[in-house]
Amino acid sequence: MSAKPEFIEAAKAGNVLARKCTKCNDLHLATVYFCKKCGSKEFEDSILKGTGKVVTYTIMTVPPAGFEDLSPYAWVVMELGDYDLRISGFLANIQKPGDLPIGAAVKVVDFDDRGIVLEKL
Repeated sequence: MSAKPEFIEAAKAGNVLARKCTKCNDLHLATVYFCKKCGSKEFEDSILKGTGKVVTYTIMTVPPAGFEDLSPYAWVVMELGDYDLRISGFLANIQKPGDLPIGAAVKVVDFDDRGIVLEKL
């Protein structure tokens, strides 16, 4: 995993490290190198609350190495709060689609060597 220590620290505190363009104030994930809106390469860090809603997911019933203790689990794409940003992470013990309806409220609770850990609200 090549996530920045600052990103990991934010996720462990239930937040998401984003980057705000200093030219147009557009928000981006911490992995971008130029603003998608204006092209600027100047950013400042911005900490966003790691809550949002599920926009899509896949239930993994045959887990890869390292995920056996979570199976079945969902690999989730969530939209962060009122921002136009989406991140992905995993949510343990999701047996069937009814366990995690689209639009369900979720939050970032941790970061481990597998990625962002999510929990239902």
